[in-house]
Amino acid sequence: QVQLVESGGGLVQPGGSLRLSCKGSGITFGRYALSWRRQELGKEREWVATISNVDDGTNYANSVKGRFTISRDDAENTLYLQMNSRKLEDTAVYYCKAFIPRSDNDYWGQGTQVTVSS
Repeated sequence: QVQLVESGGGLVQPGGSLRLSCKGSGITFGRYALSWRRQELGKEREWVATISNVDDGTNYANSVKGRFTISRDDAENTLYLQMNSRKLEDTAVYYCKAFIPRSDNDYWGQGTQVTVSS
């Protein structure tokens, strides 16, 4: 059974930093592209960042570019999201996703809450 478990969420002040982790079990991360998504209360889930399993290439949403860094450790089956210079609008539940592009093969974590507040 595939499981993705996010951790590292919590309360952070504006301008602060936080690192999220996503640990996979029952799955070989090296076979999947990985991404982070987030969902604010009352809004649709939005894409944050993706990292390729082919060349570790990364892409970011404009709203987080330059502030967030996505990385992966396939030996540990773990995905990371380093979040710096946090803004109030970064408050959301953050989800990790493992997927094979252009296929229906994907898996989601249960999410971790991140709150930016002074």
